[in-house]
Amino acid sequence: MNRPAAGGGLLVVGDVVTDVVARYGSVLAHGTDTAARIRTLPGGAGANVACWAVRSGCPEVRLLARAGAESAGWHREELERAGVRPFLAVDDAFPTGTVIALVDAAAERTFLTDGGAVLRLAVEDFAPTMLDGVGRLHLSGYLLFAETSRAAALLALRTAVERGVPVSVDPASAGFLGELGPQRFLEFAEGAELLLPNADEARLLTGLSGPESAAAELSRRFPRVVVTLGARGAVVAAGGEVTGRVPAPPVREPVDSTGAGDAFTGGFLAALLAGADDLAAAAEGCRAGAAAVAAVGGRPPPVR
Repeated sequence: MNRPAAGGGLLVVGDVVTDVVARYGSVLAHGTDTAARIRTLPGGAGANVACWAVRSGCPEVRLLARAGAESAGWHREELERAGVRPFLAVDDAFPTGTVIALVDAAAERTFLTDGGAVLRLAVEDFAPTMLDGVGRLHLSGYLLFAETSRAAALLALRTAVERGVPVSVDPASAGFLGELGPQRFLEFAEGAELLLPNADEARLLTGLSGPESAAAELSRRFPRVVVTLGARGAVVAAGGEVTGRVPAPPVREPVDSTGAGDAFTGGFLAALLAGADDLAAAAEGCRAGAAAVAAVGGRPPPVR
């Protein structure tokens, strides 16, 4: 199949949130205290993807998201420091979305999520000019789980398709995906040329337990599909069949899996825009994901 031409910038339409990452080493003690190391960090799936795309070499990355007035300035500064050009709508009525990430000794994370301003991204916040010079649009699936933000996301998707800009979609959350319903999600994502689910999301979307079979099935509906498998790498599919498997680099000391999938997506899309084929791009995504697991939070660690 013909791949979209490389080049151009990346526009991410997604979310920016405040992450409260709590790393604990023992079993959570219900009804009393559990010792933990806690940090407050900028996060959000869309914002994380944008920052990792910059770190992975994409020279022009833009992010459209919505944040509460109480912390919009901080989030804008952090995005600009990371090299992302933010189109950050400010919400005076709702605070910035907040995620409490509970990270256990094996670096596995469990999220408590308050969408806040994220789900209030409005059609008025998007302008077609945001796509000028853009080679790809990426949508964070979180926006598809609420009516207001879904309308904005679908407007961006339709506008990109009309302009010939390829679109990728990340289903974002197996939990929220289950609540919305897989069929509705697939209908909302129609028009995307690339779907980027993890193994749990791919299973929900297809009813198939194996990631390879799920990837192949999804690629009958979307031209390209990449299913991420965490420490086991990724499966790439197109045209109804698996086209390759990419291993993940080993991580000697995993710290926090928050944002590992976002890191994969940022690295993968940056490589595609630089002209890599799907398997080479997936290898870059796996490298970024491994780097994310070795650091606290969902953003790239500071360059020293």
